[in-house]
Amino acid sequence: MTSAASQDSIPAEAGVASTRLARLRAHAAEKGAVSLDELMSAMGRSSIAFAILILSLPALTPIPGPFGLVFGSCLAIVSLQIIAGYRRIWLPRFLGRRQVSGATIDLMVRYTAPLVLRVESLLQKNRMRRFAGPRAQAFLGIPVLLLAIAVALPIPFGNMLPVAALVMIALGLMERDGLVTLLGLGMGVIALGATGGLVYAAAWGLGSIVGP
Repeated sequence: MTSAASQDSIPAEAGVASTRLARLRAHAAEKGAVSLDELMSAMGRSSIAFAILILSLPALTPIPGPFGLVFGSCLAIVSLQIIAGYRRIWLPRFLGRRQVSGATIDLMVRYTAPLVLRVESLLQKNRMRRFAGPRAQAFLGIPVLLLAIAVALPIPFGNMLPVAALVMIALGLMERDGLVTLLGLGMGVIALGATGGLVYAAAWGLGSIVGP
């Protein structure tokens, strides 16, 4: 896929995130595979919002393998850096060097593009900015950590709500849209409640099978 072809595939109403994802898709197709470090750089490594977005989306994609665990772990590391007040994101070498194939990136972008576009249609730049600025961002570390743990858990269909919440938070931060960021946090509360219910149900079911 060429760069020109990727530009043609970007909808006219696409926002910054959709545009960068399309460019990343073209770059990955050209190279054949990219590392997680390259993914972070392509999406804006100095931006915590882009880091949250690019590490959330693969967990929503029906790709065989422990992608929820891998990317959920990366998100947990990012959240700890948010809590510590870091402005530039890094990953441990053993994670940063992990390769993701161009076919996987292509599937991820195609599969998650409708969700990203849907959230982008809600965005309004600098709306309620104080809830999406650098100071507000510092308080998002704990919610992102909890959602990252939910993403990493091997629960069938358990990734969808946590990832949707993380996408809303990330896109709200990108456009400094405090309302969408708050909506993402609200969805995150619902997602964590649902995940807790699934974990409890699984533990209860296992206990019933094993017996007293």
